[in-house]
Amino acid sequence: MTSNAGARQVVVAGVDGSAESIAALGWASRYAAATGAKVRAVHAWHYRSASFGVTEGKTPESVTEGVEQGLREDLDRAVAQVYPDPGDPQLEIALRYGHPVEVLIDESKNADLLVVGHHGHSAFAGILVGSVSIHCVTSAECPVVVVRGD
Repeated sequence: MTSNAGARQVVVAGVDGSAESIAALGWASRYAAATGAKVRAVHAWHYRSASFGVTEGKTPESVTEGVEQGLREDLDRAVAQVYPDPGDPQLEIALRYGHPVEVLIDESKNADLLVVGHHGHSAFAGILVGSVSIHCVTSAECPVVVVRGD
């Protein structure tokens, strides 16, 4: 958690392009507007090596660059649903490599608040599949808001 007195708060929102993550970004945006905080929209991605047989550092750079370009475009489209002006000074957009749980927990170390969406699974199903939101609630180093989907 950030601790500089008088420094602008940082609200990290996990954005994966889903309706739930866009709702979480919207919540973070409204919170930031009310408190003067800055929002960092973070999209985490990784190669699922067990599924695709590729990993970071072993995949040709041109492939990784192409994947990242597509993900940046997806992230920009998702963010534009909440922030029509991509140059908004209250907003920072970040694409980070890594499993979403690891990336968001790492981001929470330098945040005042972490906001994530919940995909609507039951608590039991969430435990079985290892829900990102559940892991964030139990492991983040700052308070966490979980925004439920419609």
